[in-house]
Amino acid sequence: MANTSGNETPNTPNVSESELRGMKADELREEAKKAGISGVHDMRKEELVDAVAQARSGRDSGQREDDAGAGPDGGKLRTGPGTSDSLKYSQEVTSPEDEPEREGRSLVTTHHEVIKQWAEARDAVPATVEGTEHEGHLGVLRFDFGGDNKDLRHVSWDEWFATFDERRLNFIYQEQRSDGSESNFFQLENPEREDA
Repeated sequence: MANTSGNETPNTPNVSESELRGMKADELREEAKKAGISGVHDMRKEELVDAVAQARSGRDSGQREDDAGAGPDGGKLRTGPGTSDSLKYSQEVTSPEDEPEREGRSLVTTHHEVIKQWAEARDAVPATVEGTEHEGHLGVLRFDFGGDNKDLRHVSWDEWFATFDERRLNFIYQEQRSDGSESNFFQLENPEREDA
C-alpha cells in the first residue's frame, strides 16, 4: 500500500486508515471479529488494518444488497487440506436466490443469510452442545429443531456465525430429500483439518 497520509483507501471517504493504525492490534482484532473477518488471530497489525478498512468500506460504500448477509467469504466455499469428497461434489450456493439443481442435491455454503433462512424454515434455533465450550468460546455448533434435547444450549445468531467463521466452517445441507420431502440434514465441516 502506498505511503500517504489521511485516508489511503480509494473511494472510501468514511474510512480512515490513519485512525485504524492508531489502534492497538487487540482492538483491531476485535473490530475484525465484529466485521465477520476470519483468521484474525494469525494476522499482523498491517493485515488487520487492511482487513478492517476493507470491511468498513464495503459497509460504508453501499455494499450490494444481495451480499449484505453473505459473511466474510461472500458465501463462497472454504477449502483446505481436509476438504472432503462430499464438499467437492456438493452444489455451491452463494446467494439466497440460488436453487438446487435437483431434489435431494447436496448443497454447500458459507452465506449467513442462506443458512439462517434454511434453519428458520425448519423452526430451528442456533445452539451449541452443552459442556463442549472451551476458554469462553462456543463448543460444537448445532441447531435445535424443537426437540427436548437437554444437551443443547440456545445461542444468538451473532455468536453462532462468529464461531462458524472463526473456525472457517462450511455448511453442507439439503433442502429436500430425493423424494421431495423437506430435509433437516446438515453437516459442518472444517476443510483446514485433515482429521475432520
